[in-house]
Amino acid sequence: MAPDLRPLFEPKGVVVTGVSAHPGKFGFVALHNLLACGYTGPVFAVGREEGTVLDRPVLASVDAVPDGAAELLVLCTPVAANAEIVRSAAARGVRAVFCAAGGYSEAGPDGAEAEDQLVALADELGIVLAGPNGQGVVSTPVGLCAQIVAPFPTAGRIAVVSQSGNFVSSFLNYANQTGVGISRAVSAGNAAAIGVADYLEWFADDPETEVALCYLEGLADGRGFFERVREVTRRMPVVVVKGGTTAGGQRAAASHTGSLANDDQIFDGMARQAGLVRAANIESAFEAAATFATQPLPAGNRIVVLSTAGGWGVVTADAVTAHRDLDLTPLPADLMATIDKLVPPRWSRNNPVDLAGGETRDTIPAVLEATVAHPAVDAVVQLGLGIQGNTAALTRGGPFHPDHGLGRIVDFHEHQERRYAEAADSASRSHDKPVLVASELAVARPDNPLVQAVRESGRLCYPSADRAVVALGHLVRYADWRRRRP
Repeated sequence: MAPDLRPLFEPKGVVVTGVSAHPGKFGFVALHNLLACGYTGPVFAVGREEGTVLDRPVLASVDAVPDGAAELLVLCTPVAANAEIVRSAAARGVRAVFCAAGGYSEAGPDGAEAEDQLVALADELGIVLAGPNGQGVVSTPVGLCAQIVAPFPTAGRIAVVSQSGNFVSSFLNYANQTGVGISRAVSAGNAAAIGVADYLEWFADDPETEVALCYLEGLADGRGFFERVREVTRRMPVVVVKGGTTAGGQRAAASHTGSLANDDQIFDGMARQAGLVRAANIESAFEAAATFATQPLPAGNRIVVLSTAGGWGVVTADAVTAHRDLDLTPLPADLMATIDKLVPPRWSRNNPVDLAGGETRDTIPAVLEATVAHPAVDAVVQLGLGIQGNTAALTRGGPFHPDHGLGRIVDFHEHQERRYAEAADSASRSHDKPVLVASELAVARPDNPLVQAVRESGRLCYPSADRAVVALGHLVRYADWRRRRP
């Protein structure tokens, strides 16, 4: 049975140890982040010297914390001091500990012995122990940023657990860049007492979470992890990136978190059987998770590509065709007849649907709606949007705006881009089908009105068609796995 992690992610009060006035120390940073990111519960600072840090009184001991006032303890103190602090904190009502301190099993035999003792103590006291050797815990529903680093992410539906703290930061940075946000995030560190499977099981029951995203280096009990995660993926998609897939990476993993990386072929087979969504790298893992968090699961693999120009459609057709789980479906005759009425005769009359620059004020929303609504279409990749917004930006920044009629045309172009984003969101929601909008402007010009409007709709604007197709492939494969294993 998975432990109750509510005191870790939704504590009614937090104690930080190792607090000093030095702004580079872990205790100071953890205290600052708790106070700066919106957490409204009581926060207590404990340090060796009494005084004031960040306008908070520094207590000389955890024993000075009022009884029952805090449920979470953030340990930023050395290994030798932590056991006594944990025992005192538990006596004051603390129910969860996040140990940011290093020097445990990743540091050698003496550290491993200290880690075993800390785990035994937590078990004796009946408290949750996260870490050690981790960078912190984040919970956006309560404004909790108990981390020794930045950032604090925008709120959303993706929960993160990672055996590397650095990749927690990476995922949170992507959340802030894209606007597709995070519900919970935790650096598992050495995962001495609470392992990745424990977090995943809790996330699967968390009403704030839609999908889990994790980075793994090694598993002490591969069979146990498989049995547990197979049940999680029946209820919630889990996207995983695996480190230590080569001999060099395995050596690095052993020195990083004390993990023994598993054989990659065995892990890959386990992942497929368990319904895990395995991503090739950090970027594609976040994009896969963002897709699960913001798009409906498709009913099948029949994909239509819509484009305002030919080249984008050609390379996307290649990507869809090369993907073993996707089908670039032929356009049904009745859908072709509908599109015929909306665009000039020079359109491609094929999938991908190339409008060949023949769109008018209402063409793109109308073609998109007709395509998504068709029962022979399971998902759509939309390309070539953002051009009008790009033109508007160049015109707006030129020496002639807003004269010569340029103010009016700029307003029109920007209005149209917002219409296109709203149409994609509306069609997807109305027909319960994925509609993925891709444009390099997502990174080249994030101020483009199309990109901004996609973000405001709560969805991801994919930086390229290839990356959209990869994400869509994960969506289709997982949906198929779920249908076969209800």
